[in-house]
Amino acid sequence: MSEATIIKDAICSFCGCLCDDIIVEVEGGKVQRARHACPLGSSKIMGHGRIESPMIRKDGELVESSFQEAYDRSAQILLQANKPLMYGWASTSCEAAEKGILLAEEVGAVIDSTATVCHGPSVIGIEEKGLPGATLGQVKNRADTIIFWGCNPAEAHPRHFRRYSSNSIGRFTPQGREGRKIIVVDVRATRTSRNADKFVRIDPGCDYEVISALRMLVAGKGDILPERVGGVLKADLAELAAMLKAARFGALFFGLGLTHSRGRYKNIDNALSLVAELNQHTKFVVLPMRGHYNVGGIGQTLAWSSGYPMSVDFTRGMPYFNPGETAACDLLARKDTDAALIIAADAASNFPRATAEALANIPVIQIDPYENPTTLLSDVVIPCAIAGVEVEGTAYRMDGLALRLRKMVDSSLPSDEEILMGILQSVRKQRQMMANEGA
Repeated sequence: MSEATIIKDAICSFCGCLCDDIIVEVEGGKVQRARHACPLGSSKIMGHGRIESPMIRKDGELVESSFQEAYDRSAQILLQANKPLMYGWASTSCEAAEKGILLAEEVGAVIDSTATVCHGPSVIGIEEKGLPGATLGQVKNRADTIIFWGCNPAEAHPRHFRRYSSNSIGRFTPQGREGRKIIVVDVRATRTSRNADKFVRIDPGCDYEVISALRMLVAGKGDILPERVGGVLKADLAELAAMLKAARFGALFFGLGLTHSRGRYKNIDNALSLVAELNQHTKFVVLPMRGHYNVGGIGQTLAWSSGYPMSVDFTRGMPYFNPGETAACDLLARKDTDAALIIAADAASNFPRATAEALANIPVIQIDPYENPTTLLSDVVIPCAIAGVEVEGTAYRMDGLALRLRKMVDSSLPSDEEILMGILQSVRKQRQMMANEGA
């Protein structure tokens, strides 16, 4: 019987928290236990049903193939397309994203990340206003007042409270939860709101109005406000504004409730302005609650490679970026793309119905460890090793800190990086063959 190997300080590659205190027990080439991980992270690290071999659709059915056959068919699809879309990238490494950008440039594709259907408005708002941010370690060690606006970390990021925010014990916050004021702003009560000292329930779609009212109160101009704003009494908003100004170190975490309610990126712009104005009275920072573990990493990699953080169009031979035009859902809604490569994402489950139907009507290549609804409409399915479990790589935490993922077990499957390079090499080979035939 083989002896168990203990891997300490492993990183969980599930959500944007990227918890780096996981203790993993490996025996017989398999993960047997993942201590400290939440149930969501543990499920990923321990492993579950996987796609076992590449598949190509023939006569309406997916049939097993070799990896090289899958690479060649993928290259053929991309080369035959006038405007291919390459979407996903949030649950793979930055190294894979780098290879994906090379492939997008080679075939003249639009490359987009899951950020466009989650924190894309945050990116645009931050571009306009700037980000008075901080690391999660600074929040843990210093914050005595924390706001969760339009997010529910108790369910979406289960260890956020204990490791980084409300319940964590830091260098200058030795009392933990007892020494902090926790405020939750949302349209409904959640598990997160049960942990709050103050819960502010607002009307759906009224975030912008409520933030504007808070800015007026912080500026001392509350006398011109009506008695109720966005479903909240003026007295409650005045109490909230006083709590924020009284903070020694405050942190505002915001989620999709703010990015995808009425106002979109202008909500973020307004929230950033509120934080900037609070910094005239105290110290305040703001952080987006990023979902997938490396959705920030694809934005970083695209930004330093092309100058733009998402929705980058390479069809003109140079990077072009115009949110609302070059985003994945916009392309599909206009039927302006004729092939798609979906990697590290499940587009069929998360896109609006009309765009998912448009996706089903074009050739689709899927690169993913797991079967999901996108698999059902794919023409090529390529299984891969899991970054952060079976291969190493780089990922960016929700606060923008780059961390190195560790390899914990071996896999017979290639990494996303290797798959993308296999497709790229096949693209170049097929293009050369076509050039020789035309000569």
